[in-house]
Amino acid sequence: MDLFEKLEKNMGPLGEYADSSEGYYIFPKLEGELGSRMQFAGSEVIMWSVNNYLGLGNHPSVRKVDEQASKDWGLAYPMGSRMMSGDTVYHEKLEQDLADFVMKESAVLVNFGYQGMLSAIDCLVDRHDVIVYDSDCHACIVDGVRLHQGKRFAYQHNNVESADKMLERAVKIVDKTGGSILLITEGVYGMRGQQGKLKEIIALKEKYNFRILVDDAHGFGTLGATGAGAGEEQGVQDGIDIYFATFAKSMASIGAFFAGDKMMIRYLKYNMRSQMFAKSLPMPLVVGNQKRLDMLKSMPELKDNLWKIVDALQTGLKEQDFDIGGTNSCVTPVFMKGSVAEATQLVYDLRENFHIFCSIVVYPVIPKGIILLRLIPTAAHTMDDVNRTLTAFSAVRKKLNEGEYQQIDAQVKAWK
Repeated sequence: MDLFEKLEKNMGPLGEYADSSEGYYIFPKLEGELGSRMQFAGSEVIMWSVNNYLGLGNHPSVRKVDEQASKDWGLAYPMGSRMMSGDTVYHEKLEQDLADFVMKESAVLVNFGYQGMLSAIDCLVDRHDVIVYDSDCHACIVDGVRLHQGKRFAYQHNNVESADKMLERAVKIVDKTGGSILLITEGVYGMRGQQGKLKEIIALKEKYNFRILVDDAHGFGTLGATGAGAGEEQGVQDGIDIYFATFAKSMASIGAFFAGDKMMIRYLKYNMRSQMFAKSLPMPLVVGNQKRLDMLKSMPELKDNLWKIVDALQTGLKEQDFDIGGTNSCVTPVFMKGSVAEATQLVYDLRENFHIFCSIVVYPVIPKGIILLRLIPTAAHTMDDVNRTLTAFSAVRKKLNEGEYQQIDAQVKAWK
């Protein structure tokens, strides 16, 4: 069979709905200034689907620095990979400031979070080593683990007893191969909003010899007394061997970094193929991220404002008996029961009649019969945004429970 013919017959679980849903449910086109209110399909909507936690994405001070850096440097500088011709004192300063902020000895920048994590896992382990990881880890971790040529064991999500058992299995293997164990978890799970059980997992080091890599994309800047993340929040930052976070969440930018002791970061710097064979992070992003980090460190009110919104939203949802799972972070999931068709009707109603925009997650990402609406609060939101959203959610839940969304119209029929 011709390759393209084969692909055309199986466009994937989302691609098969492209003709009917692209531009609305999939690849929606948001317009206007980045903020808590944006334009979608010709109307202003309250935006709960942008990871702009601290409101820095459209902050005047940030916009000014981003603009000036683009004028000063352009997007091309520096050219080439950092190893060959793309290193600067600005990159190195940002790295050291990041390391200091997350209480580690050293740090290294990477261009993208997904790319960086994938490459780091490939770089850190060989076929003699064993990876143990949480079953709910982000796609970048799962895909990195898939590249691993040795053994890998997934433990049940946030289940320390299950992690213990997987580590026990791993030890038996590395005792024979002479390899090592890398455990990978997350500081905050971006779909459910639960913090990873870092304290309990790090305590397993007393029983087993392993190193821990923590993806703290959603915790960096939002958790901990200073914003250093889930490890700081749980009092175990010292126990994290390799700390990873992106700039795409609390700093509303592009790029990511790893932090740890000097030897480990030097190893990544000299062996991570995604950076060795890719162009250096452009100067406007480096300078812009430096400004964002400086603001994150010097303006605690940004995180305080964020948590005022988080607390108001999550408290309001609980008071109305919505199921928000076990979230203990800014990520706010709302679980309801219903079919995929009902979910699309519900979301259409939210967007068109209540002017609320939030992400929808359905089967096969989560089990059949469950609808997950994920809300991302930010410091840019207001109490009016929260109150209007609570009113809207109450109304659509009533319609869902009364079966109003069971009538599938032509606009969403393809989502059956």
